Formats: sequence, structure tokens, C-alpha cells
Amino acid sequence: MTTEETPHTTEPAGPTAPTGLSRHVQRLLARLRAFDTRRPWAWDTTVTLLWTTAALVDASGGWRTIARVPTVPVWLVVVLSVAFALPLYWRRRHPLAVLAVMACAALVSDVSGAFLQAGYLQMIPVFHLALTRPPRALLWALALILPPLVTGAVRYPQDSWDQRVVPTLWAYALVALLGIAVRSRKDYTAGLVDRARRLEIERDQEVRLAAAAERTRIAREMHDIIGHNLSVITGLADGGRYAAAKNPERAAQALDAIGTTSREALGELRRLLGVLRDDGPEAARTPQPTLADLNTLITGVRKAGLPVRIDVHDDPTAQPLPPGAQLTVYRVVQEALTNTLKHAGAGAQAHILLTYTPKDARVEITDTGKAATGGGQGPVPGHGQGLTGMRERAALYDGTLETGPLPTGGWRVMLRLPREDSPS
Repeated sequence: MTTEETPHTTEPAGPTAPTGLSRHVQRLLARLRAFDTRRPWAWDTTVTLLWTTAALVDASGGWRTIARVPTVPVWLVVVLSVAFALPLYWRRRHPLAVLAVMACAALVSDVSGAFLQAGYLQMIPVFHLALTRPPRALLWALALILPPLVTGAVRYPQDSWDQRVVPTLWAYALVALLGIAVRSRKDYTAGLVDRARRLEIERDQEVRLAAAAERTRIAREMHDIIGHNLSVITGLADGGRYAAAKNPERAAQALDAIGTTSREALGELRRLLGVLRDDGPEAARTPQPTLADLNTLITGVRKAGLPVRIDVHDDPTAQPLPPGAQLTVYRVVQEALTNTLKHAGAGAQAHILLTYTPKDARVEITDTGKAATGGGQGPVPGHGQGLTGMRERAALYDGTLETGPLPTGGWRVMLRLPREDSPS
């Protein structure tokens, strides 16, 4: 058994399961339709030549077998045969006009008594009318077909009139129904294709939105990581430079702290950027910072020269915050302390108050920065992204963020995150 013949899935046996022959037929029909779409003139020419040949063969003498007047001039029969067949070339673009020309030929045929069988070629433009035009076009088609039939039945009433009229009307009805059925199937297929295309577009939009959200998240994380750690490193470097002359041991400690902080920052950046690579399982395994990492964060800030005090008021009945909310609290504290390091000035101190209740979690960060500078978080040209990032993080969890100067000088940042199982 070849690879092609090996079944990869189990298909139910029954009338719905396509056989090998039907698949070949469907493939052949698909190729023919594709060829016709690319070169419609080829099929139109073939159909026209085929029926013109058939009409001229009938005009060579076969038409007399059903003619009421066998003595009709041959030249007239040839002209009528060509008039029935040649317009078929334009049947798809102008079916009603083609039918009008053929109806005129049919009228002459029935008035003369030739009763050419080529008259049934009128059903081809009728089919295209049903396939491509509004339903009212079929009424116009019937209005064009009926006069020649009635004229022939009245002019040559040798046999019953319905033998001339009824078969043509039956042919008209069947061809019209066939065109409507094919059109309905095409519309249904086109609807499925459009729906699939819309779904694909929606999926692409969702992917783009998700990618944009991920880029925003990564940019926010990088801002927090780089901004905070560079501020700590700057503070340590400044302290080490001042201590180098008087206390070399303190300078060495500052250099050690700079190395530790730099390595931590590089580790966080590697973890963050690892999510951008397909081969970054280590990034997926490394957890994001949580509230348990606040002590490490505060220790680094203290080494940079900013005294920080932290108080925690924890309600024992309160449930732990989810990881995403813990990351938000961590980043807000990190950003607030970073701004204090940058802008509060010498001698400033910071205080962190964490309050957990069954309804919400609140974080208040204050500093004693100079009133002239607007405190630790005061508006500084070019430094507005940190506050924006904090507000965006709070909004992700339906939280609120308030920032502003204190009456006694300094700056205050207040974050409130409602718990998911309690009203905001």
C-alpha cells in the first residue's frame, strides 16, 4: 500500500463519503471552472461553434421532418439557423438581448412554417437569465418566447395547439428552475466563502490586537525594569564616588551593590525578552515579581541611599491577591521609589503602607521630597511615562491611582485595587 492510499483518518462509509471516482470528477470540474474563469471566450466560442454546426446540419434537410411547410427556401432556413446559434457567444453578458434576437428568428420560423428545432436553443439564454439576473427577467423571457409559439399554433392548426406550445413551456420551466437551483448553490457557496474570509479577517485582527497588547505590556515592563535599576545604579555610583576618597570599604560595597543590581536587571530583561522568542521556555518558567519580592526591591533602594520604611496592615480574612494584581502593586511601588530616587533630592525618605481588606488592597507611597521640586513624583519634563504606566496597570484590575503633592512637602501615590469577588 502506498503512502497516498494509507488512510490517516477514519471516514464513515456511506453515501456522504466521496468515492475515488467522484473526487476525480470534482477535481476535473474544478479545473474546468477555473479555466473558464480565466478564459471565458474559449468556452463561449466552443459552445457557439458546436450549436452553429448542429443548426446548419439540421438546415441541410433534417428540418423538413417536422416542418409544416417543407418548401421554405433553404437560404431562409440557413439564415434562421445562424440567427439561432451565433448570438449564443454573447449569452452570458447579454442574455436578454440574445433571447430577443432568437425570438425574432423563432417568429419568422413559425410564421414561415419551418418550425426549426434550433428554436429550442432559446432555453440557453433563459438558463443564464435565471442564473445571473433578477427573477423578473424570467417574465420578460416568457414574454419573448410565447408570441412565436402562439403564432405558429394559430397559423398552422393541423394538430392540437398544445403539441406546439406545451413542450416548449415545460422546457422553459425546467430550465428556469435549473438556473435558479444552480444560482442558489452558488450563492450558498459564496456565502460560505465570505463567512470564512470574514472569520479569517477577524482572527487576523485579534492576533494583531493581541500582539499590540503584548508589545505594550513588554514596553511597560522594560520601562519599569530599566528605569528603576538604572536609578538605583546611579544612586549607588554617586554614593561610591563620594565614599571612595574617605572610606574605600564603603566604595567597594557600592560597587558590589552595582554589580548585583545590574545582574538582577539583566536577568529580568532576559526573562522579559525571552517571551519574544519561540525558543524561550526559560522565560515562561521564570515567575513575575510578586509581593514577596518587595523586600528585595526595598533593600536595593536602601543601598542606593534612600531610606525606606514599610508597614503592612493585613486582615487575616482577606484572600491573597492574584499574581497579576501582585505584579501591579510591585511595579507601582517600584516606579514610585524610582521617581523618589530621581527627583526627591538629598535627605528624602520614603514610606510604604500596605493595607489588605476583604474588599480591596491599598498601597500608599509617600516621600519627604522638597516642596520646591514638587516632591518625589512631581511633574518633570520628559518623565511622564511612569505615571501613565502606573495608571494603565491600575485600570487593568479596575483599580484607581491617585498622585499629588502633600501639604507638608513631598509626594503621595495611592493605589487601590478592588478584589474580584467584591464591588469596586
